[in-house]
Amino acid sequence: MSYLLADGWIITMNPQREILEQASLLIEDKTIRAIGTRDALQQRYPEAEIIDCRERIIMPGMVNTHTHLFQTLLKGLGDDMVLKKWFTCMTGPSAVALTEEDVYAAALHGCMESLRSGVTSLVDFMYAHPRPGLTAKVIEAFEVSGIRGHVCRGFLTSGAEHGIPAELIETPEQALADAREVINRYHRVDGRVKVGLAPSMIWALDEKVLRGTRKLADETGVLITTHVAETDFEIEQAQLRFQASDTEFLSDIGFLGPDVLAVHCVQCNSRDIRALKHHDTRVSHNPCSNLYLASGVPPIPEMLAAGLTVGLGSDGPASSNNHNLFQAMKVAALLQKGVHRDPTIMTAEKVLEMATIDGARAIGLEHLVGSLEVGKRADVVIVDTSHPAMTPIHHPVSSLVYSALGHEVSDVFVDGVYLLRAGKFTQLNQKEVMARSQRAAHSLAVRTGNDKARGWRSAAF
Repeated sequence: MSYLLADGWIITMNPQREILEQASLLIEDKTIRAIGTRDALQQRYPEAEIIDCRERIIMPGMVNTHTHLFQTLLKGLGDDMVLKKWFTCMTGPSAVALTEEDVYAAALHGCMESLRSGVTSLVDFMYAHPRPGLTAKVIEAFEVSGIRGHVCRGFLTSGAEHGIPAELIETPEQALADAREVINRYHRVDGRVKVGLAPSMIWALDEKVLRGTRKLADETGVLITTHVAETDFEIEQAQLRFQASDTEFLSDIGFLGPDVLAVHCVQCNSRDIRALKHHDTRVSHNPCSNLYLASGVPPIPEMLAAGLTVGLGSDGPASSNNHNLFQAMKVAALLQKGVHRDPTIMTAEKVLEMATIDGARAIGLEHLVGSLEVGKRADVVIVDTSHPAMTPIHHPVSSLVYSALGHEVSDVFVDGVYLLRAGKFTQLNQKEVMARSQRAAHSLAVRTGNDKARGWRSAAF
């Protein structure tokens, strides 16, 4: 099947960063076959179905470099807590109670929500394993939804003294053996859905499992992602245990590399940034989560100046409450402007790069996705600019970053498959997916005691 997306604004994100007006793009099978004028492409591909894209922006599908899909069921339960309390009092106990149905319902809803707001690639960080088989349910949701991405088998191997539930702690041998089995069963180098490794955070890991992770990744070629320098607590614990920051320690043991996606990096200092750059380690910036949990503001401008690749992430909906990268783009830009009191320090163009081509580069897929170029995979999003929030338009990139709310996405292709057409899913029943996740969320909240009504909470002064 071929489709001619005709007469729209095309934001290519190609090396020249071309923005084409009243331009057209041809999708055939899994691939972007041509970009040009409507008339020229119609002559070359007369059988293609024409999709009218007047008053629309055609852009690359966005890449969400970090989320926890199971947390889709936890939206709103972790409000107004710092990260350690958030994890030990709400997220950890909820993770312990997860069933296969919970994980599948949450992951399918999260994939659907992501597609609906223009995300075509996800990195899921699945660290909750109170019972076997939960990673497989996330992979199943990826397959059913049609989204692209990495399902990263996460693990915690210590941390009981800090409130990590015993049911979530695995031995290094258990964690790595199951991770290897998941990789062998599900990972395909050329697959739309890949498997990765996700050791969780420095205060819930030991050196043995980190070295084992590096060895397994070297053997299998999979992505590694891990939380790095998210809070002051992480830095304190790393100093106590290893007499170094977590970034320095990971560098010292040979863990870092271009196949490592370091998430958050809020507390990274200049020395840490040099270590990340030395190893060409990639960074996932999650601005909404960092603010929600009051973790702080990462030194993204310094990272970019050092030449690091930085992608955007939503983080799990328990700490950002949605999977919306439009929201993340705007916050990423405004946050640095406010902190540095410099309106030029983070531009709309830069955060759009972070959400698209830089995000693809962060997960090693820039040769396939992240830009609209002939020969690349057809992961394409169409944004309807006729919504009041987006108009009038002077510059389409500004409108995407600062004006769009995310619901303006009308059409989505992944691998050339038409997944969202004129606002309607072609392979998912949105109402059924939402009803299923609501039932699972309510059941999980009841089982963990998080279903209690909370009183009105005004400012704490």
